Amino acid sequence: MSSVIVRNVERANEADVRALSAFGSATIHEAMERTGLMNPYLRPIYDCASVCGTAVTVSCHPGDNLMIHAAIEVCQKGDVLVVTVTSPSTDGMFGELLGESARAHGTLGLVIDAGVRDTAELTEMGFPVWAKAISAKGTVKATPGSVNVPVVCAGCVVNPGDIVVGDRDGVVVVPKADAARVVQAAQARTEREARVRERLAQGELGLDIYHLREKLQALGVKYL
Repeated sequence: MSSVIVRNVERANEADVRALSAFGSATIHEAMERTGLMNPYLRPIYDCASVCGTAVTVSCHPGDNLMIHAAIEVCQKGDVLVVTVTSPSTDGMFGELLGESARAHGTLGLVIDAGVRDTAELTEMGFPVWAKAISAKGTVKATPGSVNVPVVCAGCVVNPGDIVVGDRDGVVVVPKADAARVVQAAQARTEREARVRERLAQGELGLDIYHLREKLQALGVKYL
């Protein structure tokens, strides 16, 4: 495949992005019938990190951050950089200076299936990052890749303009075409959980609320 930089992509509806920002990654993942979740080895560099924005996708050669620099040029306010590599890498491909540049161009955060560095500085900046590793090992700028093409990042397919939601529980990707439906499903799930929470607080058991006694009986579990 040739190396390309796609300047203009269709992004998810802004209203859907705002609506999804009210929900956590776990709620959205469940509302999407347990799909869209990136592998859990991606962890936030600071505990309270959160983000909800539209994906600018980047495919890089391992140990080479040239295409991240190229991607920042096409970022818009509200975007999230989603970076993958063509083979496994833990090199520190993103640091404080790239964070400053990305933020200046409206980027809300970074999801990267590789390593990052300068995490103290990025944390002080309040620039949220989810990464595979933290590593002081630097990178070169020598190998072509692509920007704003479909990628697989941490086991999840991401298309340019999809909605990316990250928090301390993980990172989930909502296809832009499904965003409105997922908003409704997430809201319905949140309301159901509120009702269940109240019942649990009053002392009811999950065994009864979720009709699990019948399941235990069907599975042959006996009380002694």
